[in-house]
Amino acid sequence: MLNKGLRDEKKVKIDNMLSTLLSLVFVPKFWNIEDTSLIDSQLTDFDLTTVIIDQIEEKDLIQLLDKYEMDWGQKEQFADFLIAYSKNNQFDFSAKAIAIYEHIQLESKTFSFDIINKIAGIKSKP
Repeated sequence: MLNKGLRDEKKVKIDNMLSTLLSLVFVPKFWNIEDTSLIDSQLTDFDLTTVIIDQIEEKDLIQLLDKYEMDWGQKEQFADFLIAYSKNNQFDFSAKAIAIYEHIQLESKTFSFDIINKIAGIKSKP
């Protein structure tokens, strides 16, 4: 088990990576190869790329996030990234984001109206 200082460093590193990913997708883009490579370079810290995310099964993606000891908030941020990245992009990661949100609701044993609203919002879009 990691000691508290090392866990805190790991949490800060994951938080920084997620913040960078979210900042990259919230700026409107045309998603050329250069933009996608910026995303992929951040995802490599999680042993992921956009192509791997597209091909990986939902349960395997959740296991990968668990491997990196993401807390519930970090998993939610990652799902938020997947939704934001899916907008105006060649990839549609909505099913994977829904699976992560549902995993959070089920496993955290904490009901979140925010997450329920996110799931409903995704499902209501064509």
